[in-house]
Amino acid sequence: MPEALYDYCVIGGGIVGLATALSLRQRDGTARIVLLEKEAQFGLHQTGHNSGVIHAGIYYKPGSLKARLCREGAEATKDFCARKSIPFETCGKLLVATNDVEMERMAALEQRAHDNDIDYEPVSGARLREIEPSIAGLGALKIKATGIVDYRRICLAMAADLAESGVELRLSTRATFIAEEDTGVVVGTDDGTRLRADRLIACAGLQSDRIARLAGMDASHRIVPFRGEYYTLPQSKSDIVSHLIYPIPDPDLPFLGIHLTRMIDGRVTVGPNAVLGFAREGYAKGSIQPSDIASMVGFRGFWSMARRNWRSGSTEFLNSLSRARYLEQCRKYCPSLTLEDLGAPGAGIRAQAILADGTLVQDFLFLQSARMLHVCNAPSPAATSAMPIGRMIVDRLAA
Repeated sequence: MPEALYDYCVIGGGIVGLATALSLRQRDGTARIVLLEKEAQFGLHQTGHNSGVIHAGIYYKPGSLKARLCREGAEATKDFCARKSIPFETCGKLLVATNDVEMERMAALEQRAHDNDIDYEPVSGARLREIEPSIAGLGALKIKATGIVDYRRICLAMAADLAESGVELRLSTRATFIAEEDTGVVVGTDDGTRLRADRLIACAGLQSDRIARLAGMDASHRIVPFRGEYYTLPQSKSDIVSHLIYPIPDPDLPFLGIHLTRMIDGRVTVGPNAVLGFAREGYAKGSIQPSDIASMVGFRGFWSMARRNWRSGSTEFLNSLSRARYLEQCRKYCPSLTLEDLGAPGAGIRAQAILADGTLVQDFLFLQSARMLHVCNAPSPAATSAMPIGRMIVDRLAA
């Protein structure tokens, strides 16, 4: 069977894969580019199940790559939405301290906001009650640039731009064979077609380790899924807050804690937690995928990670089982919430890369060969930072 010939093949139609393809097209208006997405539509996994927040970059070390990419990404995201008439809102975020320890942590975050040149405002307890009557706390830090958007709408707009520019978009197309040769990379797909590209970029998210191994890369890490479970408040509570409400994060934990999130469609959600998942793409509660479980338990890094984090993991698991325990976390800063307010449940799944020694990868992780670049970990907030991440990926491929 003859092979279709391309300059670039991108695997993955989430927001990072689409942004990478856009960056390729912007660099070379005549390049032959194909993008493969195994689902029937774009952005159906991590991109389409996140909280829809445009982050400002408050949490990241000043001067770090993540801090720079987040600031650049937030600006690029808002500019793209304005050009494409995609609704977004810069509603701001309040990091709420509910005890003395959190007040100390908040002071450190305030310094970090200053060092990262982020527009912020300290909020006293009295002022907090004025601007958010439903929220209780000793004080808060207001991050003014934080916004909300529907990232799937951004994906669809990116895909439309790519199609218009001549990029070939293949939906419902799974890569089943990848081989790097001296003259290019050969990719076979589940519909029996073969293509050859001069360069391949894989942005496969929850399946990134498997795609890397399929391509013959030495992928010593493993993707472990963490479910972020949330509840949607009833419509009668859709005006319970006017900002996003976040707890002060515990620096010893890799996740941000349960928060109140305004969505661009008018809903308010409570969550997410961070509980070990038993299916990489199983969003319904109780989802189990035996091959995903086998991938975890057969990896020694998983057991090292579990031993280090069993206390926090047990707490998250119990909170997942009990709505009452989950509610207790929310009532720390929103005491008026009741069990009846925890409405329709939902979940996103975070692709957490773990190394063989059990380390949770919190930064970018790339595997690269002469003709391939595999993005094995694109850390949060990858959706906010997708456009500069795409440029960085193309720069790295060129280098």
